[in-house]
Amino acid sequence: MGISRQAFEEQVLALLGSLNGVARRLTANPADAEDLVAETVARAWRALDSLESEAAFRAWIFRILHNTFVSELRRAGARARLESLECDGADEEEAPFSIFEQMHQPFLLWFSNPEQEFLDKLLRESLERALAGLPDCHRVVVILSDLEGMSYGEIAAALGIPVGTVRSRLARARGALQKILWRQAREYGLIADTTIQKEKDSVR
Repeated sequence: MGISRQAFEEQVLALLGSLNGVARRLTANPADAEDLVAETVARAWRALDSLESEAAFRAWIFRILHNTFVSELRRAGARARLESLECDGADEEEAPFSIFEQMHQPFLLWFSNPEQEFLDKLLRESLERALAGLPDCHRVVVILSDLEGMSYGEIAAALGIPVGTVRSRLARARGALQKILWRQAREYGLIADTTIQKEKDSVR
């Protein structure tokens, strides 16, 4: 056994919030997320001998979470979700969108005005919707990297993919999120429509 029962329990308790958060975003259902985490912990305990060191625990248990989720999808015959997780060909799409390259006004000014609380709420809600709309293979790397703070190496170990693929998928995912947020900001009138702005400039 790689670590003691006490160490296992301490690690699980420390990561329980993160495991639940990732599970909820993967399943989009609180009850399914609870079942996924419970099954993950049970599988982790049974497979404890495969853990090489306590330092590798986080990536190891998230790998079990991911594999358990995939197993459940296969059992349910959820082919579309499985294909979304595999992400075939998705890493060779167009170059990622950058919201900063589109701005004609300082982006950080959004957070320095009297409407900051409203805008923060707006962005959080838009980001959650945008995140939910990503392909699963892209969404999971954003969750593990930007929400859980895992390193590229830990994510690669958790998902069983090369570090280079992690970087590629993360770049695509962040670009897609920025593009959705850019469109949302234009709809809310927070950013002037660039086409209209160019037409006004040409008249001048």
